[in-house]
Formats: sequence, C-alpha cells, structure tokens
Amino acid sequence: MRVAIAGAGAVGRSIATELLVNGHEVLLIDKDPRSIRPELVPEAEWLLADACELSSLEEAQMERFDVAIAATGDDKANLVTSLLAKTEFGVPRTVGRVNHPDNEWLFTEAWGVDVNVSTPRIMSALVEEAVSVGELVRLFTFRQGGANLVEITLASDSPYVGTPVGLIPWPENTALVTVLRDGQVYPPDDEQAIEAGDELLFVSAAETERELERLLSPDQED
Repeated sequence: MRVAIAGAGAVGRSIATELLVNGHEVLLIDKDPRSIRPELVPEAEWLLADACELSSLEEAQMERFDVAIAATGDDKANLVTSLLAKTEFGVPRTVGRVNHPDNEWLFTEAWGVDVNVSTPRIMSALVEEAVSVGELVRLFTFRQGGANLVEITLASDSPYVGTPVGLIPWPENTALVTVLRDGQVYPPDDEQAIEAGDELLFVSAAETERELERLLSPDQED
C-alpha cells in the first residue's frame, strides 16, 4: 500500500515508521525545511513542499497513493490537504488529524475526510477506559460505516458474569469483537463465559450503545 503523509513532525514520522515496519511505501511531505530529516526515517521518500498547494500534490503524484494522511499541527492545513487529495486526485482513503476538539465537526466527508483522528478525544477515551468499570466508553468512530468501537469492563455485579457469550441477547447492530482478560486477547466464542473484570470490545451502532450498556450494567440510570 502507498501512503502519503502531510506533516513530517514527530506525529508524521511515527506514523511513517509504523507503516514502513508493516511493509508499506511511505512519502513524507512538509513545507518546513527543518522538518525534512531523511536520516530519521531513511526508508521513506521525502518531499519539501506545501501539501495545501495543488502544484505540490501534483509534484508528489498524489494520484498514485492509496491513502493520504493529513497529520500536521494545523487543522486548516489538514482539511485542505484532505479535500485536495480526495477531490482532485481521487485518493481512495483519507485520514485527518484533529488538533483542536472544537474543529472535529469539520472533519467529515464534506471536506474529503474519510476518517478523523482526534488526539484529545483518544486521550480522553483512554483515561475513561482505564478508570471506568461497568460504563461504556467510546474509543473510535468509523465515519463511513456509522458505527463506533466501544469498550466496557464487566462489573462484578453484572447479571451476565459467568454467562456464555452465545446466550447473551446482544442488541441489534452490535458485534462483540474480542474479550481482553489477564493480558490475553480472546476471540469471541459462543461457549466462552464472560467474567468480572473482562474488557469487552464491540463494534456498535450509536443508537444501540445505551441499550448495550444497560444490558451489561442494568443498574445504570437514564
């Protein structure tokens, strides 16, 4: 897979490194000469250019990429880059970094963003996930599918402690993805009983999240 990353700062370089380890081709683009440091990620291609300029993306041959990631520290730049990549070059998948939570509503398909990644939201979700038991925590939103990745740590007083997965009446439009227990990852198994302290990960439609939470934590109040 070919991936273009606008923004060669710490975030962009970290993404590039992970993608390269996984066998993908990566181009890093940045308009600041100080950020062009090929020695830090030597396996990547590098381009000194402004990803908000159409001519720069033409020079990068953006049409040959499968994914464009707008990872700069400027939300306006990330929106413009995503829009150009999608509308002018037909990049199949775009990912936009949200730096300020007040701007998250802009990072939609209308601006050419297929997936937005909000650092503040992710950090908040991770904090909630670490301290919450019996409460549903939204970790990630799939923009195109209209569903969310959610997590709940099973409380000891949940009525389904000790119940096999296959006997639990999950809400519609909800799928159990995995069970995390004692540092191990267990794929869903209809005969496997869930236990107190298990972390359950689901893909769920937004409208069924509350029903899922009430199912596993019936003492929750509206």
